[in-house]
Amino acid sequence: MTDAQETAAETTLRTTGGAPPDDLPPAPVPLLEPREGIPPVTADADTLAEVIATFAAGHGPVAVDAERASGYRYGQRAYLVQLRRAGAGTALIDPVGCPDLSGLGAAIADAEWVLHAATQDLPCLRDIGMVPTRIFDTELAGRLAGFARVGLGAMVENILGYALEKGHSAVDWSTRPLPEPWLHYAALDVELLVDLRDALEDELERQEKLEWAHQEFAAIAAAPPAPPRKDPWRRTSGMHKVRRRRQMAVVRELWTARDRIAQRRDVSPGKVLGDAAIVEAALALPGDVRALAALNGFGHRMNRRQLEQWQAAVDRARALPETDLPQPGQPVAGPPPPRAWADKDPAAAARLSAARAAVTQLAEQLNLPQENLIAPDTVRRLCWEPPAEPTTDAIASVLAGHGARPWQIDQVTPVLTAALLTPPA
Repeated sequence: MTDAQETAAETTLRTTGGAPPDDLPPAPVPLLEPREGIPPVTADADTLAEVIATFAAGHGPVAVDAERASGYRYGQRAYLVQLRRAGAGTALIDPVGCPDLSGLGAAIADAEWVLHAATQDLPCLRDIGMVPTRIFDTELAGRLAGFARVGLGAMVENILGYALEKGHSAVDWSTRPLPEPWLHYAALDVELLVDLRDALEDELERQEKLEWAHQEFAAIAAAPPAPPRKDPWRRTSGMHKVRRRRQMAVVRELWTARDRIAQRRDVSPGKVLGDAAIVEAALALPGDVRALAALNGFGHRMNRRQLEQWQAAVDRARALPETDLPQPGQPVAGPPPPRAWADKDPAAAARLSAARAAVTQLAEQLNLPQENLIAPDTVRRLCWEPPAEPTTDAIASVLAGHGARPWQIDQVTPVLTAALLTPPA
């Protein structure tokens, strides 16, 4: 048993459903150093081959983490990959120097990969050739177990009794060379991940939720890459202020120009032009560079050439014929926003109210978040278009068609059936 596991055995697992212990838990022990120290960063093919051989010869689950440069660089690529496995120790790999990690992914493909918030890291890992077949997501496990705080630091502290360093999570990981304090932080991020996994597995088994977790993990591992978002410019912060179609066209043109520049320069789009400035220009519809420069977000430290490129985007939007202007809102696949249900379909609104209350009560009884018990969108779709005969089998079939896992169907079908059969008050 490791030091961390011994600490876990002595630590009360405090979830949202349990009463606080009579005595306050001991103060967490600061985790200051990786067990074997900070490994050198792997940044060339020869060293990577050694890491691959070492991890292939290791045993047990593999802790995996990735660091991105969100807010600094364009896209969500990985700039550091950390791994730890029994018999192999810890490895820090630079995907800039080693852009193809498919060999490493293949070497550990049969192992269970332990990640925290797996859906955040799996896309960037997939881009460099690392695709797991089995995972254990410690954040999702914490949610299913009913923990109120499921960040990695909070869970390591609450479950294992150690305090992780928190200072470098939002730094620019594209920096080269990476400073030693950052590498220290990165190595510690995978230091106790397998220990945390083991403790959470025990807790889920105690709560009779381990099979639920396995189904959730399998669904994440099998999920295909997300398709490109339709009309991503519509997600510009502050878009709700833009009402007229001509103004929407300005947002679209500025967003597209900004994205093209950000991709070419490999910087975060927000560093090229802020969302607030885009919305400001859309609302003002400036007719020339001088008017544009007077708007917030454009005049400060922006040269004439930059102003002209933004004004050109505005001018393109101003010149569009009416037929080419974007339509307000996006075509909605599925039910309308719930706030409109009372007017559009009062019976559906009553069904949704009863279903939401039933799901809330069941989630409290099971000591887990409502959104993990069943996706809110699934509940809305069921209530908007229920089966003609809302039997248990029919409702279970609808839930399965929307991607609900078997454990979710088993738990929520009875209460949703009852909710849909209850006449409105």
